Amino acid sequence: MSNLNQTPAANRIHIGFFGRRNAGKSSLVNAVTAQTVSIVSDTKGTTTDPVYKSMELLPLGPVVIIDTPGLDDEGELGEKRVERARRTLAKTDIAVVVADAAIGLTQEDKALIDLLKKRAVPFVTVFNKHDLAPDALLPEDALFTSTLTGEGIEELKERIAALSKPADSDRRILSDLLSPGDMVVLVTPIDASAPKGRMILPQVQTIRDILDKRAMCITVQTEELPQALAALKNPPRLVVTDSQVFGMVKNMVPPEIPLTSFSILFARFKGILETAVRGAAVLDTLPEGANILICEGCTHHRQCEDIGTVKLPGWIRRHTGKDFAFHFTSGGEFPEDLSGYQLIVHCGGCMLNEKEMRYRLLTSQDSRIPFTNYGTLIAYMNGILCRSLEFFPDLAAIIPE
Repeated sequence: MSNLNQTPAANRIHIGFFGRRNAGKSSLVNAVTAQTVSIVSDTKGTTTDPVYKSMELLPLGPVVIIDTPGLDDEGELGEKRVERARRTLAKTDIAVVVADAAIGLTQEDKALIDLLKKRAVPFVTVFNKHDLAPDALLPEDALFTSTLTGEGIEELKERIAALSKPADSDRRILSDLLSPGDMVVLVTPIDASAPKGRMILPQVQTIRDILDKRAMCITVQTEELPQALAALKNPPRLVVTDSQVFGMVKNMVPPEIPLTSFSILFARFKGILETAVRGAAVLDTLPEGANILICEGCTHHRQCEDIGTVKLPGWIRRHTGKDFAFHFTSGGEFPEDLSGYQLIVHCGGCMLNEKEMRYRLLTSQDSRIPFTNYGTLIAYMNGILCRSLEFFPDLAAIIPE
């Protein structure tokens, strides 16, 4: 059983260390964390893939530290490493640009800084190995560091902390829709794709959010839902279901009881619900043979009835009566060129931080490709998206008749 008291990686501040090979990124990561997070060597290109470390870093709190390959790597393999480093920018909340004090800012460093500014990623520039270049002529406000002497390490932590946004205390999954004492019924089917011995992250986070409101919840599998509703003295304030069983659950829950899904609530939580609602309505306008990209944020083992690669394409074909070309990505993979797609359908993104979800959304918008998510699209195909948005009437109004 996993430790449920740990802050999920998706909710941690992601701090990425970027720079050329041998600028001392890995040594600096180890010095800042006071741990041996990355392997250190004088050989260029020791870090070949991004290294992730979840930890508590004072004064920030829960963070994910990311050490990346050098941005000046060479050759065919080196170009792939550079591409992996750049991809981590999509999930980076704060960037640390590490330059060699003896060399100063290189073209690669300047290009990175320009990219960070373009993507509005807050960053701090560090001139490392100052012990080897004490007389280096650099900007007056430059932050010098040395992992050998410890120079600048504490100030670097303070500058990183100053760049971090305070947690948005108003962001809730659903507790802002509840009052103390309210009852919520959660429908969580246990099937072949459910992890053994534990619940998936959105379910756990939703339960905690309900309890923080001093509300109550009961958790049932799909078949036990009618019995649970009948056993309650009063109707629940809300029923929240796994999107996969929307079609069954909608017939079990009386129309006077509000019904929505974990996926819809998390789309709202991550700030993409309005876009997802508009994107779902595009499905019925797509021509035969249109390219649909289905994106899974995690890398779980695919089951024979996997929702992303099996169930969702089947439901889409059945709903539209058309055959489409389906394409799939998972984990950290997300195409930079979306021009060949007519619709993007994304999972709830529970394993991705808000920064990466916003990046994927904005990339889709820049390419003018409609974007929706699993739960919103499934509710739309079941004809109950308006009902699922009962708490958000402004969004329900944009669904075409």
